[in-house]
Amino acid sequence: MTLQMDTAALNAFLDREFAQVSRDFRVVSATAAQLKLRMTVSDQHLRPGGTVSGPTMFALADVAVYLAILSHIGPRALSVTTSCSIDFMRKPAAATPLIAEARILKLGRVLAVGDVLVFSEGHDAPVARASLTYSIPPAKP
Repeated sequence: MTLQMDTAALNAFLDREFAQVSRDFRVVSATAAQLKLRMTVSDQHLRPGGTVSGPTMFALADVAVYLAILSHIGPRALSVTTSCSIDFMRKPAAATPLIAEARILKLGRVLAVGDVLVFSEGHDAPVARASLTYSIPPAKP
């Protein structure tokens, strides 16, 4: 399947449509098989004890699948999450960016299913795994 949006187009979309959070996220790469997204971690993402919070890792997984879907269907901003399951497997490294590796398992007309592994940058073992389903709005004629 040919990509509809490449790395530059996805980052521009983030900056334009989600300016309030785009400074935290950068698409590192986008291919037909996988999207890699980097998230800068700062104090606002930490919970007591200095570890990255669960909601922060959820946000990264959610944005990664969203952008992976858009890379295939184009900039349909109203695609929305309908389901998510996330497993937190180990404590992320403190004050280290997070990397999400997202892949689309199914891309239909109205639903898409994706899988994400989240890593602390520079570490081989994933810190979280998530499965998400998205509802895709009809294409405008």
